[in-house]
Amino acid sequence: MKHAKAARELADRYLVSKPHRFRLKDVDPADTWKFKSDEDAKELLAEGVKQLSDLQKKLYAQDKWAVLLIFQAMDAAGKDGTIDHVMSGINPQGCQVCSFKAPTSTELDHDYLWRTTCALPERGRIGIFNRSYYEETLVVRVHSEYLHAAKIPPKLITKHIWKERYEDINALERYLSRNGVLIRKFFLHVSKEEQKRRFLSRLEEPDKNWKFSLADVKEREHWDEYQDAYEKTIRHTSTKHAPWFVIPADNKWFTRLAVAAAIHDGMRSLGLAYPKVDAAKKSDLAAARATLLKQKD
Repeated sequence: MKHAKAARELADRYLVSKPHRFRLKDVDPADTWKFKSDEDAKELLAEGVKQLSDLQKKLYAQDKWAVLLIFQAMDAAGKDGTIDHVMSGINPQGCQVCSFKAPTSTELDHDYLWRTTCALPERGRIGIFNRSYYEETLVVRVHSEYLHAAKIPPKLITKHIWKERYEDINALERYLSRNGVLIRKFFLHVSKEEQKRRFLSRLEEPDKNWKFSLADVKEREHWDEYQDAYEKTIRHTSTKHAPWFVIPADNKWFTRLAVAAAIHDGMRSLGLAYPKVDAAKKSDLAAARATLLKQKD
């Protein structure tokens, strides 16, 4: 119960429950709540990972609910590391991770929700989107040339397009939630200063060189535009059935703790349990046991 209470407090702290009042500047990327260091949080994170593993097993066995976790962030905010650490105890058979990069020519021949809809998790599984359909209200909003390259009939690209996309996404997420998909969305909020430090680290450490891209540095020139796009997106799409959590990301250990807490709190709300065995099944099990005991090795 101690962990459940802490998870709920952490989740509530970063939940965007009043989106019309949300301001990104009100969330400190360096916030660590009451924790002073990773040592303070280590035990709670370990317990959280353990309990997530238990919840995932029940989710899989019950085969009623699906869980969709969406991660969005500026470059170098730590999405990959967070997913890796938080889901480290999950059975790979019950979890799938999909990363969405620039759309292919095939994907551009469909509506923008098509490629992600194809990747939605089935019942009993956890689906993780590393970036998602929200790119269509973020990078596409910052770079209007992507919008005009998407084969959308020109007359449909009006000043209302972003409002319309918010409405379409909200409708999709409402539909999914009504069909047994628990949705939790995370924006890992890193500061511009910390992002720069991590980029420099990628340049200076040979083992991290592969992570570096000149395009990432170019995108920093649009920092304010991205912050504005994220704020607008979160304000218009954080709902009760598909809430956003804005997680401080300057300290990776705390990011992982807060994300794990929010996922645990959400899955715990589903009342997951192993299926109960009925009388007929118990009779079959007893018969199987008796048969096994009679057999000679």
